Amino acid sequence: MNKLSNAYTVGVSLILLVYLAIGMLYAVNTPAWQAPDEPAHYNYIKHIAETGSLPILDLGDYDQKYISELLQYGFPSHMSIDLLRYEAHQPPLYYLLATPIFVVFDGSLLALRLFSLVLGACVIVLSAMAINLIFPGKLPITLSVSGFIAFLPQHLAMMSSVNNDSMAEACMILGLWLIMRRTKPWVIGIVVGIAFLTKATVYVLAIVAIVAAIHRIQEREVKLSYLLQLLVPAMFIGAAWWLRNILVYGWPDFLGLINHSEVVVGQPRTFDWLEKFGILGLSWRFMQTTFNSFWGQFGWMAIPMKPIVLRLLTILLIIIVIGNYLLLRFRILNSSIDKLYRLVILYTLLIVIVQYIQYNVEFVQHQGRYLFPALLPFALFYVAGLLGWARYLENCWPNYKHVWYWLPVAYIPTMVILSVYALYYSIIPAFT
Repeated sequence: MNKLSNAYTVGVSLILLVYLAIGMLYAVNTPAWQAPDEPAHYNYIKHIAETGSLPILDLGDYDQKYISELLQYGFPSHMSIDLLRYEAHQPPLYYLLATPIFVVFDGSLLALRLFSLVLGACVIVLSAMAINLIFPGKLPITLSVSGFIAFLPQHLAMMSSVNNDSMAEACMILGLWLIMRRTKPWVIGIVVGIAFLTKATVYVLAIVAIVAAIHRIQEREVKLSYLLQLLVPAMFIGAAWWLRNILVYGWPDFLGLINHSEVVVGQPRTFDWLEKFGILGLSWRFMQTTFNSFWGQFGWMAIPMKPIVLRLLTILLIIIVIGNYLLLRFRILNSSIDKLYRLVILYTLLIVIVQYIQYNVEFVQHQGRYLFPALLPFALFYVAGLLGWARYLENCWPNYKHVWYWLPVAYIPTMVILSVYALYYSIIPAFT
């Protein structure tokens, strides 16, 4: 057990160190503001630092024409980013935590990017803890899932830029881990409440927590009061933010999203694209862009990875799907996984996908990064495909059983190479 524990610590630590090293390269080499919505997130922090108050989203904070000009000319110094304030509706926790960094380092963009990168490191550590809970003693699975999350190029690019995704994902993974650990309900409730103050995309954590609570009540693991003990702290923490929004934007806009829809005039709408491309054309664009941007479509969605890389990733997806079929055929893992764990992973995946589709019903937001709150289930899907192939190869060549056992770990150096390749052959050339 000690040897396994030491191997776990060393393995996750190595992944973490390499992640931080490559992440710093992303943070340094990505030109200023060339990450999705980075100027608007930066201005949120700047507003708190300069005024000591939270910003209010208002008409004029989003100017599609001006944003297009900034992107066209590459954010030249004579064009101010101060007008980009359209993230002012976001929950405040990430920005409040980033404000001291802003003040101490005199508004340094790099310092704020590195702050996000450190929060992203928490995502990796928590993911490893969650997978180790689901598959205790199965080190290859823990390491390969952690490696997928650490070195997915698009994820790495987002974790090394100024935005609240890193904080949101850390809350999400922490909440899932606590739910699966069957932690005291008030502790889970506090984390759900923190998620309420971080980003609307991780409100799904509340749904997963409620579903898990209902399951445990039905299984007679806990009493009905468990649900109340979970919801009270969560709602109490979230209520402060919701009440503020109602006072600012009016009822029923407790999230500020109704006001946001009215402010972002000029943002592409799904209805317009439906008329332009038709249902089949739009569906194809939706699936293709989602896939490409899940792996790597950088800048403001203008810099996809090279076509040959995306084709290879498509082939990899087919291989992984077949591997998952083999996994089901050999009935690997299913019987050994706690029912609560399966429920949490499945509902996280389904709810995030539904949320993503729902968002795209109104706005054209075919960005795979919006699926990252469910990155743990997605990583498990890819690693499960490798496990299916490992069992198939083990049946074919049983003498190499130990080799096939470690097959998923081969994913880690592959992902490292892909993340470095994306930086030096996609991102940097696009801006030079």
